[in-house]
Amino acid sequence: MEREAPQPSYQFVEAGGLRLWTSVRGQGRPLLLVNGIGATVELLDPIRDALEGVRTIAFDAPGAGRSPATCLPLRLRSLARLLAEMLDRLGYAQVDVMGASWGSALAQELAWRYPARVRRLILAAATPGWIGLPPSLTGFALLATPWRYRFPSLRERVAPILYGGELRDDPGILRREGILRTIRPPTFRGYLNQGAAMLGWTSLPWLWRVTQPTLIVAGDDDPITPLFNSRMMARFIPDSRLYVIKGGGHLSLLTRAREIAPVILEFVGQ
Repeated sequence: MEREAPQPSYQFVEAGGLRLWTSVRGQGRPLLLVNGIGATVELLDPIRDALEGVRTIAFDAPGAGRSPATCLPLRLRSLARLLAEMLDRLGYAQVDVMGASWGSALAQELAWRYPARVRRLILAAATPGWIGLPPSLTGFALLATPWRYRFPSLRERVAPILYGGELRDDPGILRREGILRTIRPPTFRGYLNQGAAMLGWTSLPWLWRVTQPTLIVAGDDDPITPLFNSRMMARFIPDSRLYVIKGGGHLSLLTRAREIAPVILEFVGQ
């Protein structure tokens, strides 16, 4: 008789005096997913569905989804400490980590500050921070507020400019595939706090000290985190390799999850 897959687990976890909404799905080697700015666990469904044989751990950052915002912004080093404590509460001594966009910065911080907690590192649509190549002025302006999360019609209009890749020609992908159908808009305070966490931050001075095997996944048409950044990071991180998605944009981890998942599974050894 075929065994049924375990049901996803959702719960609030107390860490660093905060309540974080967490989601654990699947069986196998644990993979912590660190989302982009303002995004919630639901946004990660396409890649989580495609990663068969992996136990994925996702969470809403403070101020996103169900996790309450902090009064003042937390720096990335404080957020990394928060994640380490969250993993303690969930019972994971060591995990693989995948960070996307804003989450790639937090994933780098976690791997650098807590190397024993991170076995392998995956960086998607990655940024090295303020020394890297920034988005265009238009892209930066669109990222400055969370309005696109609140108004689906606005999100679809700006998608070609902001996300590039497949969405340049077909911005309706997000709607038709239902990728954003259940997303909860972040609070303004939470969104601004996440942006403030990046102020003045860069990983370039210490990337050469990242010891974990690292996979960098990047689209060649990403207006927010241009491919140049991923190429530069691949040169700095000693044990790294770069996988370029032809025609891929900023959200390719979601829109082309079935294509990217085998690359990730091979990397983590599933």
